[in-house]
Amino acid sequence: MISLVDVTKVFPGMDHPAVDGLSLDIAAGEFVVLVGPSGCGKTTTLKMINRIIEPSSGEIWVDGVAATETPAFELRRGIGYVIQQIGLFPHRTIAENIGTVPELLGWDRPRIAERIEDLVVRVGLDPAMLGRYPSELSGGQQQRVGVARALAADPPVLLLDEPFGAVDPIVRFQLQEEFLRLQEELSKTVVFVTHDIDEALRMGDRIAILNVGGILEQFDTPENILSGPASEFVADFIGGERGLKRLGLRTVGSVDLTRGPVVDVRSDVETARDAMAQYGTEWVALLDGDRLLGWVWGEDLDGQLTDLEPHSFWVELDPESTLRKALNAVVMTRSRVAVVVEDGIYRGMLGLETIAGEVDQ
Repeated sequence: MISLVDVTKVFPGMDHPAVDGLSLDIAAGEFVVLVGPSGCGKTTTLKMINRIIEPSSGEIWVDGVAATETPAFELRRGIGYVIQQIGLFPHRTIAENIGTVPELLGWDRPRIAERIEDLVVRVGLDPAMLGRYPSELSGGQQQRVGVARALAADPPVLLLDEPFGAVDPIVRFQLQEEFLRLQEELSKTVVFVTHDIDEALRMGDRIAILNVGGILEQFDTPENILSGPASEFVADFIGGERGLKRLGLRTVGSVDLTRGPVVDVRSDVETARDAMAQYGTEWVALLDGDRLLGWVWGEDLDGQLTDLEPHSFWVELDPESTLRKALNAVVMTRSRVAVVVEDGIYRGMLGLETIAGEVDQ
């Protein structure tokens, strides 16, 4: 969908290029993150894709067409663009801001109104805000409007320049979650700029790590970058705790869970004791079919298991939880295990040994 071929940008008065011989191929529907220190040319690269800045040399292709063969205003109307400062028009309502590009493209009013109503819901805004002005919204709400405006004409390509950098960490996490959900639904080709390696690892299908002067150090998946940094610069930029960061990329559902000391609540006490002995625990979990009821101490086993009042597990994870979240949960429990439940169905148990094994891979 996007190809940069030996792209270089030298600004007047500069001794060195801002971007130097950069080549990238970005597939349709791929989420690519440009990350690096200040002065690495990531924003310059983004602006060259939609011709806000013209390259000094090299070629940029968008959807099989050389960017220079399309008038800049037409190219930009087919590319959604979101910046950190958001750039909403202060004198236009939220509805008018979102509908800006469809209006320029000549859409009729009913079609624009329908698109605005759909997008407001998609980005998690209250439709009652449509008549307000940007100054009446919080920073996080304004960012959502910016994303909605970028999506309004349904462009195949989205360019995002540190779109969540100006909000607090909690709102930033929420916006990241919302955008990842949207991307799963819409499958846009996304080029996303950030200076935050953790955000890059969380958001990107592939990450381009740039050095000062627009030098490409590594272009690969988050997993491959963490497991095999291509240079000392990349290793230093990623920072410490690479093992923990890798756990943040993997889900609980991607590992082999143990059955654990569990028995059906209609089993006899001897079966429960055998399960405890097999796993070396002082407690046993009770199931009603495939639904987890809780756990009981072995010392309380007497008579019928159905007569016991099971305790709730302190930590329950779902298969989509990250292994990093699982590690934090497991080390906080006395038993050093967490149960995994999906829609009320028991899936297994996860312990420290299993998580540690994933770090070593």
